[in-house]
Amino acid sequence: MTVTALSKYQRLEAQALWRATPESQRIDVIVSVGEATLTITDSRERVLAHWSLAAIARTNPGVHPAIYHPDGDPGETLEVPENETQMIEAIDKLRAAISRQRPRPGRLRFFGVLVSVAAVLALAVFWLPGAARKHALVVVPAVKRAEIGQALLEHLQKVTGPACRGPGGAAALADLALRLPASQGSAAHFMVVRGGVTGALRLPGGTVLINAALVEDYEDADVVAGHIVAAYLRAASRDPLDRLLRQGGVSASLRLLATGALPDEVLRAHAEALLTDPPDTLDPETLLIGFRDWGVRATPYAYAIDITGETVLPLIEADPFAGAPPPQILSDQNWLRLQAICGG
Repeated sequence: MTVTALSKYQRLEAQALWRATPESQRIDVIVSVGEATLTITDSRERVLAHWSLAAIARTNPGVHPAIYHPDGDPGETLEVPENETQMIEAIDKLRAAISRQRPRPGRLRFFGVLVSVAAVLALAVFWLPGAARKHALVVVPAVKRAEIGQALLEHLQKVTGPACRGPGGAAALADLALRLPASQGSAAHFMVVRGGVTGALRLPGGTVLINAALVEDYEDADVVAGHIVAAYLRAASRDPLDRLLRQGGVSASLRLLATGALPDEVLRAHAEALLTDPPDTLDPETLLIGFRDWGVRATPYAYAIDITGETVLPLIEADPFAGAPPPQILSDQNWLRLQAICGG
């Protein structure tokens, strides 16, 4: 708009009164609009001053004669009489047009604040939840994980019922834990419950809940062993504590980091999800590697999943122990004890 205004007023001239300093006398001058300046000349066409169009201020807006001065120097003045309406209009329009194109620090600060707030909100929404959760997973010790698992178990047992404790069952589970240690050889803790759990479920801290049907409805221990291996593999691909914190949100992660505990409502909601959400799907290759590493036959587990064998054919055909059996899962005596752990 400034370029358009300049082209309109570039050849405009007018008579005016100019004073160099407050002590100087006013003299008659001719003022003309140039490309970027107002040029002030005397009657002999000698140039007395050049004023930048971008740095002109008006002392008396709306009053006549219009009095102008260089921005920051009110001592030097230019009085344009009321009858020179075109010049007054030109100067005021050019000043307004240039002013609109100037950076506005207040507006820039406002937008700067908005950008900063947006950045903080973006960090809070997108970065903080993941960062807090990942930090918690690193710093929370095994003992604290076990405490969280125990607190979660209390909510789960409202549906699953208490752990079965039939005669000899604890010793049989201990032998099974030795035969199927958790990853990296860490100790495992198995519990058999009457219902609620699909197959086997590993909790934060390492406790594995086992549905009683896995020990009561099958003839050998390979089925329950296969479900335990599957529970290990699911926990390896998706840390049980990570799953809990994801569901609990950033507040759960921050609460755990600050206090070392999780709100009861977070644990209760997660217990409900564990008992209602289907287990994560494991691909056959992952399962076969797990069966090989823990020394468990894949075929009994596969037929327990699908009695027809159609949907689990890769597990049956690639069973790592189809030719030679692995070490025994449990002795016959301990297997019988485990089958009777719930009094069935």
